This record gives sequence, structure tokens and C-alpha cells, in this order.
Amino acid sequence: MTDEFAAVEPLLTEHAELERKMSDPAVLSDQNQARRVGRRYAELGRLVHAYRVWRAAADDLGAARELAEIDEGFAAEVPGLAAAESAAGDQLREVLIPRDPNDASDVIMEIKAGEGGEESALFAGDLLRMYLRYAESKGWAVQVLSETGSDLGGYKDVSIAIRSRGAVAPEDGVWAQLKYEGGVHRVQRVPVTESQGRIHTSAAGVFVMAEVEDAGEVEILDSDLRIDVYRSSGPGGQSVNTTDSAVRITHLPTGVVVAMQNEKSQLQNKEAGMRVLRSRLAQLRRDEAEAAASEARRSQVRTVDRSERIRTYNYPENRIADHRTGFKAYNLDTVLGGALGPVIESAIQLDEAERLRNLGR
Repeated sequence: MTDEFAAVEPLLTEHAELERKMSDPAVLSDQNQARRVGRRYAELGRLVHAYRVWRAAADDLGAARELAEIDEGFAAEVPGLAAAESAAGDQLREVLIPRDPNDASDVIMEIKAGEGGEESALFAGDLLRMYLRYAESKGWAVQVLSETGSDLGGYKDVSIAIRSRGAVAPEDGVWAQLKYEGGVHRVQRVPVTESQGRIHTSAAGVFVMAEVEDAGEVEILDSDLRIDVYRSSGPGGQSVNTTDSAVRITHLPTGVVVAMQNEKSQLQNKEAGMRVLRSRLAQLRRDEAEAAASEARRSQVRTVDRSERIRTYNYPENRIADHRTGFKAYNLDTVLGGALGPVIESAIQLDEAERLRNLGR
């Protein structure tokens, strides 16, 4: 193994150890541990494959060069084998670029209506349906954690959990695909409440968090929490429950507030609220670390500023435009129907190009 790829050796050892753990009954009996082991195994699988391809190409090239010294007939094969070895080496270097450690994680997503009143709430509902259909196309499972509807059928706010089914490679993880969706989404269209046919601009905010699987990962002291209970309400504020089952949790040190009312029991709403709170606090910690990093090393795609306007959905022109990547297409209806792949891929490509430029800085 060349010095350049010496770092692969311990990862090959780790991959073999993880393979052994995946058949260990003690690991299989612990669902959280089994998921962690499976995800790490899938993550290293891409690296192991790339290394084996490069290793075989390097061995073939070395053998051809040795034989060429004995028989000039083999010399003609050397340039082609050298090109194959170089391409395999480039692929291995790309795989070795450190990934976001949360790429294989599941996601909690919050969508909130912004300026624009009822029209913004309706747009929040459109975004929710877009993400639900995209998740369905990927084979992911979706759970609605909390929702506050509006009078015309939109959403003032809605929280959902999106999970992959089983272990996946990091590049196929929910977070790897949806982490670029956080920010302000702007819509331009004629609202249903507009009688004169004028085009209005409104917006909805999307907040994406990698879900915290292990409750011990984020320490939350009981003394840091204020928990209030109240009756669930529906559109317009009418009571939809006769008991105080809704829960509002305030994390005093940070001021983060989580409210849950979907479940029928106070305990279930508290559990769902703590699930979201842990993920929010973990995301807050990641954002703070990202903000403290060198500006040159920060991604151009995912920024800490959650108020950033990332995308415009123009209904009259059937146009969708991503302001970070320059992506533009005139198939807005298709995208809203769940065909979000090309839009997300433009963000992934820009992010990977940035990480390649930063490699070795």
C-alpha cells in the first residue's frame, strides 16, 4: 500500500470487525446498536470497494511493467493499465474525503408558515406534500409528530420524522439528501384569497435536523426544562380535546421551545417533544461548531443562517430556482409532485465540489 493510501488500512480492519459484529447476537438484540453498526458498515463498504478496485488496478499495472522488462510485447498494455490505475486512485481519493458524520442519520423536519398569512400556510402544506411524496419515492417511512392546521387546509406549522428502512450507505441516508432543504422557501403565485388575480409573494420556513438516536448523546437536565400542559386545538383555535394532553417544553438555557399535541396522552406528547428537543439541541450544537469554523471550509450550500432564502417556486412560469446552486427548471408541478431529485443533486454536487477544493487546505 502506498503512503498516500496508508490511512485505508485501519478502516479495512474496522470494516472486517463490523462484519463480525453484524452476526453477534448481543448486537442484534440491541436495535440502536445494530443500526449504528449497520450504518457504519455500509459507510465503509463504499471505501472498501473503491480500495479493492484500485488495488487490483495497481497490481495489474505493476505486473505489466515487470513483464514489459522481459517481453516488450507487454509494454503496449502499460499505458491503458496506468490510466485505469489513475482513475481508480482518483475514485478512492474522492471516497476518502471525510463525509458529514450524520449523512446516514434519519431526519426531523419542521415546516412553518411565514409572512403571507393564509397563503403562506397553504404553501407550507404544498411543501409538506412535496416532501412526503419524495420520501415515498425513496422508500422512507414518515411519521407526523405535530401539526397546527389553518382555516383553509394549510399548516401554520408541522413537524415530521423521516426514517430510512434498515441500514443504508451514507450517500443514500435521509440526512444526506434532505440537509440542504433548510431555509426560507419563497412562492410566487395568485393566492386563492386574491379576487383580483394579482401575483403575491409569500414564504415558508423549513428546518431540518439529524435525529438523535441515543438519548444519552444530548444531556438534558430536568432542572433545565419548563413543561406546560394545555388542551389541543385545531384550525382557528377551537379545542379538539377535553383533557390537557398537549405539552409545551421550554429548554431554559437556550430558549428552545417545542410544542406537541398530536397524541392523545400527555406522556406520548412529552416523549415526542423530547425527541424533537434533543434533535434541535444537537443541531444547535452543530451549527455553532460550523459557525466557528474557518469561512474557507464552510459549505456554500448549507449555511448556518436559517433565514437564508434558498429557493423560489414561481407558479405562473412553472419555474423552480435554487439561489445557492443556480439550478433552474420549468417543471415546478413535477417537483411539487415529489420529483425533487435533480434539485437536491445540484446541492450535493456543489457541496462535494467545495469539499474537494478544501481537501488538504
